[in-house]
Amino acid sequence: MNILLINHYAGSDKLGMEYRPYYFAQEWIKQGHSVSIVAASYSHIRTINPEMTTKYAFENIDGIEYVWIRTPKYQSNSPKRFINMLTFIYRLYRLISTLLKRKNYDVVIASSTYPLDIFPAKKIAKKSKAQLLFEVHDLWPLSPMELGGYSKWHPFIMLMQYAENTAYRVSDKVISMLPKTKEHMMAHGLKAEKWFFIPNGINLSEWDDFEAITEEVKTNLNAIRKKYKRIIAYTGTYGLANALDSYLDAAKLVTDDAIAFVLFGKGPMKQHLETRIKTESLEHVFIFDSVPKRSIPHLLSFFDILYIGWKDQFQLYRFGISPNKIMDYMMSAKPIIHAVKAGNDMVADAQCGISIEPENPTALAQAIKTLSHLSDETLATYGENGRNYVLANHVNSSLATKFIEVIQTQIT
Repeated sequence: MNILLINHYAGSDKLGMEYRPYYFAQEWIKQGHSVSIVAASYSHIRTINPEMTTKYAFENIDGIEYVWIRTPKYQSNSPKRFINMLTFIYRLYRLISTLLKRKNYDVVIASSTYPLDIFPAKKIAKKSKAQLLFEVHDLWPLSPMELGGYSKWHPFIMLMQYAENTAYRVSDKVISMLPKTKEHMMAHGLKAEKWFFIPNGINLSEWDDFEAITEEVKTNLNAIRKKYKRIIAYTGTYGLANALDSYLDAAKLVTDDAIAFVLFGKGPMKQHLETRIKTESLEHVFIFDSVPKRSIPHLLSFFDILYIGWKDQFQLYRFGISPNKIMDYMMSAKPIIHAVKAGNDMVADAQCGISIEPENPTALAQAIKTLSHLSDETLATYGENGRNYVLANHVNSSLATKFIEVIQTQIT
């Protein structure tokens, strides 16, 4: 099959997030399919963005045809981000005839978080007589409404709502990355038999062939290990959504000299966290910059317990969560403390740690104390439970195959 995947934010293993289009495309190519990915030249979540002097560029990355559409830069969720989106959609419309001259597509996948890409995807699919799939990362416009406080009558929200409703109505199938979205989508026009669930996953090659952390990082971690019996760690973004103030609040409650708190990452809250650590004399808390993604497996091996937390916003997370961070944690075979209130809980399902209320430092401190005093053998059992769960449910090669099976599924 010739597959066209439209994902505004698509990256690669070298460009950075988002990774799912790249890893799935790799698997599809191994199965004999041809894959083209249409993406914007600028994304705030990529580590590296392609530099462009023309409106369009074609590039082969590891056998995948990337079609880059030049879009303006923006800062996170500033108004310029909306201009970036509209530019991408407009220029994709202008590119349709060129795309169709190069290939006749069998499958067109619209997968850009926001749903506006359904309109050019529908046109390409119609002209190619191709199957049209809509892949949902987050529920838009519900997410910006609940996170940003937008009214349902805001013009931006009304446009996104129209696009979402259109996507459910015109798509042949809808793939959700979140497990609890079916009823919401049906309420907006989706037929039940069109709904499929394919979560995020991990790439096994990154665990078989990882890069070692630097000697400097290793030296710092070995120094912490010499002083403390147990190390609890957070790795990821230093952002508001990650509830890291609760992590530091819990550190204040854990006075056991044998427990160290470590953070590795980057993000807008880093200075705030550093200031708190210094002014509150949290001498058993250590904060570092992020390491390359390919070094995560090696980094996680230095820790005893891993933490991931969310804001106390069940209304937002009621449809479920599918974070790659938890899967990395599980693959490291370490016990996890999960501070969450959501429609699903992978840590509880896998029995690989302790789940607690979000933004509850007292509960977090107690969970840390509980796990820290368990034997190494018991902690290892928790860790193996998590690793086995990921291998059974969240490996990209299997998920990409499931995606092809969904494409081939006949719906009456």
